[in-house]
Amino acid sequence: MAPSRRDALAQLGALLALPLVRWPRLATDPLTDTIAGFQAGRLRGEYTAEEVTRRARERCRERGTALRAVDLLADSALTEATRSDGRLRRGGLRGPLDGVPLFAKSIYDMAGLPTTASSAEWARLFPGPVRRDALEVQRLREAGAVLLGKTAADDFAYRGNGTSSLTGQVLNPYDPSGVRTPGGSSAGAAVVVATGMAFAALGTDDGGSNRIPAQFTGVVGMKPTFGLVPRTGVIPTWPYLDTHGPLARTVADAALMLDAIAGPHASDGLAMRAPWPRGVLARLRDDALAGARLGLVALHVPRTQMAAESLTVFDRAIADCVAAGAVVESFDAPVTRATVRAQFAEAAAARGDVAPDPNSPAATANALQRYFAGQGGDAVAHVQRGIAAYRAFYDVLPSDWEAVAALLRRPYEQDAAGVSFARSRAETVAQLTNAFRAQRLDAMVYPTMPFPAPAATSSWPDVRTTLGYGNWLGLPEVSVPAGHGTDGMPAGNLSFVGLPGSDGQLLALAHDYERQSQRFVLPPG
Repeated sequence: MAPSRRDALAQLGALLALPLVRWPRLATDPLTDTIAGFQAGRLRGEYTAEEVTRRARERCRERGTALRAVDLLADSALTEATRSDGRLRRGGLRGPLDGVPLFAKSIYDMAGLPTTASSAEWARLFPGPVRRDALEVQRLREAGAVLLGKTAADDFAYRGNGTSSLTGQVLNPYDPSGVRTPGGSSAGAAVVVATGMAFAALGTDDGGSNRIPAQFTGVVGMKPTFGLVPRTGVIPTWPYLDTHGPLARTVADAALMLDAIAGPHASDGLAMRAPWPRGVLARLRDDALAGARLGLVALHVPRTQMAAESLTVFDRAIADCVAAGAVVESFDAPVTRATVRAQFAEAAAARGDVAPDPNSPAATANALQRYFAGQGGDAVAHVQRGIAAYRAFYDVLPSDWEAVAALLRRPYEQDAAGVSFARSRAETVAQLTNAFRAQRLDAMVYPTMPFPAPAATSSWPDVRTTLGYGNWLGLPEVSVPAGHGTDGMPAGNLSFVGLPGSDGQLLALAHDYERQSQRFVLPPG
């Protein structure tokens, strides 16, 4: 007789060393279940990783194409799934991600596929498959994951709308009219997760690129602590802001992906140097909010400017936290989204330092040269070939090639404007840390964004957000669905935001809120 659900989860916990938090109810479709539920179904013999991967690829070809969410599919996925099934039969799964279908964003290198950056011109200039994996992709493969391929994004991950010159405008699966944006730049990553084409996807975030589509498509999006995840093998953006992390349907699944990709690496000198303690999922508890102290910064909740449905779901989310035992109180933060830039500049001036600049041309130029150097071949020649297409978005780079060439070999870790930015960040975060400790706070909470998805072709409401605040300070943030409006569209997400290094604690708080609220809803179709 096949094991019961309870027995299968117990076996799973023993096999993979997973704590048995109260997982959401198992879905009838394994691709819309949790990772733990998927693995329990495999243990019960209900399906194999190969069967589910085949189903995922079919869904990607049909719905993924219709929604313009998929950049490229990897031919290796079925082979990887079959190998995972073999490991399961031998009792040798590598961990909780073994056999799990996942995606990476289009700016990630993935062996056997070209890296298009979702740009028609870049895809024309660099049509050949790359021979290496980005470090995060490599770590997922080492964990046994099945890489389905890559998701569509804004060209070079530059904007927040999900508009690709290569594959077109990514569509929001909750909007039957096809008008509303899914957000970006990690648009396809959020859509494949929301629609059950994959369990989770890798995204990047310089100023909201994971959190915007998380809110607009009603999924979990995470911006980890700056430097927790090395960025090697990914087309660069701004080295002093760029932060990579997961999108998933549940906090637990996001935690599993983060656990696999986090940790230092010598190739990224801005990555954190301390080893990542594997097993961040062990911090997920059903009672993490009980007694937790959550700070509410008034400026970060623009109540009079928020869309009515966004304000409604935010207030309900705060009530859910209180019902779970949290103390939510006003927090007079020493740095806010309105003061952060000025405080960085003032700190630099007080040090007698150069002006801090996270968008320094020299840092970005060197990051692009190092990206190509990691692929082998003539990196400088590759930069020269692609610079016009890249500079069409990252126009801080000089227009003259000789001026660009002069910047390429200056390590971004030594860029004066970038180093000044990092120093100001450290000083400003120290002030925030002192304020957290004085008030005994565990996290801040605020709306991820103050409005739901606008039309993809419309200007966004003129309301300031906290998105850049988190990137400038390098703070970890977990964005969790808070509910839908009367039109069926996701209306808002609740963000749990903490001090650098508190990723595990934030995931625990977000997991408990998610368990209390259960606001994720699969899109129609």
